[in-house]
Amino acid sequence: MNKLVKQSSTSRESGKMIFSIPLAWLQLTREKLRLLIALAGIAFAAILMFMQLGFQAALYDSATRFHQSLQADLILISTRSKSLGYMRTFSWRRLYQILGFNGVKSVSPVYVGFRDWKNPETGNFRAIYVYGFQLGNPAFNFPELADTLDDLKLNESILFDRASRAEYGSIATQFQQGKSIITELGNKRVKVVGLFTLGPSFGADGNVILSDLNFIRLFTDRKVGQIDLGIIQLKPQVNPQNVLKNLQATLPKDVRVLTHEGFVEFEKTYWKTSTSIGFIFTLGVGMGFIVGTVIVYQILYADVSDHLAEYATLKAMGYKDSYLEIVVLQEGIILGILGYIPGFALTLGLYDLTKQATFLPIGMTLTRCLIVLILTISMCCISGLIAVRKLRKIDPAEIF
Repeated sequence: MNKLVKQSSTSRESGKMIFSIPLAWLQLTREKLRLLIALAGIAFAAILMFMQLGFQAALYDSATRFHQSLQADLILISTRSKSLGYMRTFSWRRLYQILGFNGVKSVSPVYVGFRDWKNPETGNFRAIYVYGFQLGNPAFNFPELADTLDDLKLNESILFDRASRAEYGSIATQFQQGKSIITELGNKRVKVVGLFTLGPSFGADGNVILSDLNFIRLFTDRKVGQIDLGIIQLKPQVNPQNVLKNLQATLPKDVRVLTHEGFVEFEKTYWKTSTSIGFIFTLGVGMGFIVGTVIVYQILYADVSDHLAEYATLKAMGYKDSYLEIVVLQEGIILGILGYIPGFALTLGLYDLTKQATFLPIGMTLTRCLIVLILTISMCCISGLIAVRKLRKIDPAEIF
């Protein structure tokens, strides 16, 4: 009797019919080239799922970096605003009305817009996010901000995001070398007086911060009373939810009040539901799952077909279909685990490469590790379930 039958007999005699992993392992390692091809295909599918999930998480994290940087308990926006890239202005009278509510400590307006930045080295122009705020009420938690408030009082003074993409020029490097950096922003002369760190997103590749008055000088079509965000800070020990309900019941319906976390979710919801990017990344995960399923199915089906006579012999010896099916499923699980390991290792390198090239906040998380592991093993089990259909139809009398 050949090795397959001998291994099965030994397993049966030892009372381990269901969990005879050595039999599944011998099946896989008998054709080593086929095993390597299967593992390469599974690793590719795992990498594809890892990258799509990583890009999706980077999309949401980068899109909400600015939101996370705000020093706010509550945030006031226009009801017509859709996302940070599609803010609609409202009168700052709505914001200062809030000062009269119990529990409110202070309020501060924030201005948001896009302007073309001129690369001082190449002369090329590129759109950049511009944020304006009142110097007396800093709205951001950037540690560098406190040391540059006096400099920002001067006309044309701005802070430049050191994590902006290289297309804007080597601003951070030159500034740290003590060089004076003067260029154009929105066709107006500006001078870099400091740096901060925010980072690019899928909506913009760079950021600058300036005072509210300098913002109005750049955006001549805007008035100081037209603001994009209202930052609301509450007194200590005040419950934000109580103040939120009070504001929602009192303020006119042309503005909307959100908690800090709610403002973050507001942005994420836009990217999830109002753009095609979130759907594309989810589709990419699904495609990786399907590709891996097809690859594993082809391997397992070929393995079953090559050993059809042996399986028929086992059935003739009294082995039930359930035992043979479990052997094939075990092969799928082994393939899933072995293919996941190189896929995980290669993904770590790809994440680092992507982060260095794009400055996007992409990195491995425990949750993503478990999700992809479960998906990888699941696709291998599904492939096994499809492949074992052939075993159910085996008639030993027909084979021999």
